Amino acid sequence: MTEDIRTKKLINAPEDIITHALEGMISAHPDLLTIEGATGRAVVAKDGPRDGKVGIIIGGGSGHEPAFAGYVGRGLADAAAVGNVFASPSPEQIMDAARAADGGAGVMFLYGNYTGDVMNFDMAAEECEGMGIPTRSVQVTDDVASAPKGREDERRGIAGDFFVFKIAGAAAEHGRSLEDCYAAALHANDNCRSMGVALTACSMPQTGKLNFEIGHDEMEIGMGVHGEPGMRRGKLETADNVTDELMGAMLADMPLGAGDEVAVLVNGLGATGPLELYIIHRRVAQILGERGVKIHHSWVGEYCTSLEMAGASVTLLRLDDDLKLLLDTPCRTPALTVAGALEPKGTRSARHHAGEAASAAVDRATLKTEGSVTPAGFTAMMLAAADAIRANRDWLSELDGVIGDGDHGVTMDIGWTAVRKELAALGDATIAEISERMAKAFLDAVGASSGPLYASAFRAAGKAVSDRLNLDAAAMVAWVEGLCDGILSRGGASVGDKTMIDAWVPAVNAAKEALAKGADVKGCLEAATTGAKEGRDYTATIESKRGRSAKLGQRSIGHMDPGAASAHVMLEAFTKAAP
Repeated sequence: MTEDIRTKKLINAPEDIITHALEGMISAHPDLLTIEGATGRAVVAKDGPRDGKVGIIIGGGSGHEPAFAGYVGRGLADAAAVGNVFASPSPEQIMDAARAADGGAGVMFLYGNYTGDVMNFDMAAEECEGMGIPTRSVQVTDDVASAPKGREDERRGIAGDFFVFKIAGAAAEHGRSLEDCYAAALHANDNCRSMGVALTACSMPQTGKLNFEIGHDEMEIGMGVHGEPGMRRGKLETADNVTDELMGAMLADMPLGAGDEVAVLVNGLGATGPLELYIIHRRVAQILGERGVKIHHSWVGEYCTSLEMAGASVTLLRLDDDLKLLLDTPCRTPALTVAGALEPKGTRSARHHAGEAASAAVDRATLKTEGSVTPAGFTAMMLAAADAIRANRDWLSELDGVIGDGDHGVTMDIGWTAVRKELAALGDATIAEISERMAKAFLDAVGASSGPLYASAFRAAGKAVSDRLNLDAAAMVAWVEGLCDGILSRGGASVGDKTMIDAWVPAVNAAKEALAKGADVKGCLEAATTGAKEGRDYTATIESKRGRSAKLGQRSIGHMDPGAASAHVMLEAFTKAAP
């Protein structure tokens, strides 16, 4: 675990950081940006969306500023969906951005290739298509450190977002069709390579604790922008030696030679200033010059950060005539301006999108009433889980900091806090209705990967007991099994992948065995809790095969999966609170 060092941040309250930051961004750039939609998380260009133009929607977690909202403006993105720190925006937040950007020519989503982002943007894309809005999605995969050549689709998106977003926005600004904008973005992604180095850790605002350990004289080559461990850790070297290693990896993956032309981005991760970044660019230019490669344009500064992490990344975009044209197309955003004349604004018509369908009323007279778990008792169990997640928040985040991005406890706490608020406002409801409301509350509040997974879990669990008012032992086991089935259907993980499934599957199996032996509700939940604990502990012995920690390979062995740990925390709380 990380040493208990508390970091300093100029914030008011951790729960208000996104709202306050967005308010500050809008007040700083009132001529460029506004907020639209009920979620308050869609940053929209005032002079961007218009009739007949493909809507460009970007998005991702906060903590990477100026990405993502800083690239909203004329000639670049029409809107950005803003997630919590290091967490994908939720589908509803993305939909607010999509509704704002829809000009009748379709919309395109662009985001980094992370499990949570893919899940949430895919859910939003499904909703767009259902509303009759043609949609395409591009996952940026520029980080050569995160997967070998031949497995490019597994790579993370890091600072290469900058170039891919710029190309997509310019294509839309030129009036190209959705398919042509999609082709241009894919072409940019295929010709973009990045690699970074981290010198220090960063800290989540909610915990104030460093999310991983790194020695004062160490660096990590290939670290991701959420603090995901990289390719190797070693002693700090000179700027030239580090740049040689970064450039060597990129040029081995995307060879460049005499006559080639590139754009260069030297990006600071949050606490590395221009003085050092220009030293890195000096060496980048030398290496490219020695190969006869021409630099068309360079950007040096902070374009995709990782909170207060010290370090840098280098990105190369290999250019052809079309990419050069699109890169040079004028744009005006808070974080990037390319000079030149922009066409007149054009017309933006109000669009009316279908609202959410009302749920059907439940005839309680048809529901089964056997069982000790009433809706009130079920609600108490859920509130107990919310308390337990809050109590274990920092521990779960520390577990995640070792093999992931350090936000799991924070994310789960945000989700369960939203559930607590929803339950407090909920009147008389069945357990199935409570589960459905929990699903929406969790998903809208969280995003990330946990949002879609637990939204699907609560929804499936509620459907599994939709014929009941109260739950007996068999129904309680069915509800727990529904949780597991929902996670499996949305995430696609299997036992042995080192995910939360490694806790939920043995929990369900143990509960079923207890039920077969005649156990009551509490006995079945106790068995499920024991099964989850065994599964949780098992994850420390295996290599991760899914999610961000999969990039670690054998380095993930010896560390417990945080999702499996939180599953055990919840089941233990359900058990203690069960009647």
